[in-house]
Amino acid sequence: MRAALERLENAKGLDVLTARMRRLVLGSYTLLVALMVYRGLQIDGDSGPLVPIVAFVLPLILFLPSLIGRRPRGHAWLAFVSLLYFAQGVMVATLPGQGVRGSLEALVSLALFTGCTGYARFRSRQLRATSPGS
Repeated sequence: MRAALERLENAKGLDVLTARMRRLVLGSYTLLVALMVYRGLQIDGDSGPLVPIVAFVLPLILFLPSLIGRRPRGHAWLAFVSLLYFAQGVMVATLPGQGVRGSLEALVSLALFTGCTGYARFRSRQLRATSPGS
């Protein structure tokens, strides 16, 4: 796997791969936040839709400074958190009448995981290559 990634880096270049992964992260992150807001609106609770929305979206919002700051370590941690949303999506997909929504959530979170891990790898290599000590 490492050799394949290194061949890809040599063929495409770190700048191109980092930009592609960044677009994948931002697109899937935005879509996952929208899905979580929609899911929170679907829950009828005593406190209204605000509490479920906050519960679903807050873990994602906590990573916003890392996304804005383009920090590879924050992206790596977001990849781990996205796996929780993947597991949740798979479980929701098994519920009657929720297959499409759960599958979409699982696919979007998987795209977020892929984008975050790729961005963390390529961005950290990019930073290492441009540092004055290398």
